[in-house]
Amino acid sequence: MTPSALEAAALHLLAARRHRRPGARLPEASRPATDEEALAVQRRVALLLDEPIGGWKCSLPTPEKMLLAPIYAATIAKASPCAVPVHDSWARIEPEIAFVLAHDLPRRATPYAEADVRAAIGETRLVLELIGSRYADPAAIPFPEMLADGANNYGLYIGPVVPHGVDRALDAFPIAIHAPSGAILARDGAHPDGHPLRPLTWLANWFGGNRAGWNQGLSAGQIVTTGSYAGVLDVPLATPLTVTFGALGRIEVTLIPVG
Repeated sequence: MTPSALEAAALHLLAARRHRRPGARLPEASRPATDEEALAVQRRVALLLDEPIGGWKCSLPTPEKMLLAPIYAATIAKASPCAVPVHDSWARIEPEIAFVLAHDLPRRATPYAEADVRAAIGETRLVLELIGSRYADPAAIPFPEMLADGANNYGLYIGPVVPHGVDRALDAFPIAIHAPSGAILARDGAHPDGHPLRPLTWLANWFGGNRAGWNQGLSAGQIVTTGSYAGVLDVPLATPLTVTFGALGRIEVTLIPVG
């Protein structure tokens, strides 16, 4: 990917972010063909946007793809009602477990062990990833272009702390969603990578390789979310929702259309 193509891709996505208006896919000459090129576009968007990164989303890589993206502090919400994009009159969410770092995990040559990462975690939180793309037709977008745009992330809604979270069973538990009218969903939830701590450990070590221009590590105060326990869920707007994470707790939130 040439420098001019990378710049054109970043400017295209930056405009869609700033206007909060999904648009066309990237121009053909500016489309990343690999995950590394996509991550370079991500990095350039972050530099041009010049907003604090409040967290990250990631999952363990596979031979076919790598998934990680910054979550900007301005898109992380803690108060209800919470504004979200509209998808065919629905909000789109993913119920997840996230970790808030109490200590930095800076880039270093020696790999982090899981115990190192555990020691850096300050809180375990119930969260909802808020799904929203800068493309008008995200289902038609090849993976590298989706990754360049931040892997369909619009933001994050932060729920309550899970007491002693890193010491509890976080591999699987029931997910249920209720509204005043009754049950919306009941499903046996499972983490796609077996445990949410595994992708966090991978991410801390990925930064050590200075990949695609991301030359920092993880910082205290950032929150990292690592995969949905129930996939992408369409839920009603302007409706009080209770999302229950088994015995770990629940999130109560009303989602409203973003202005």
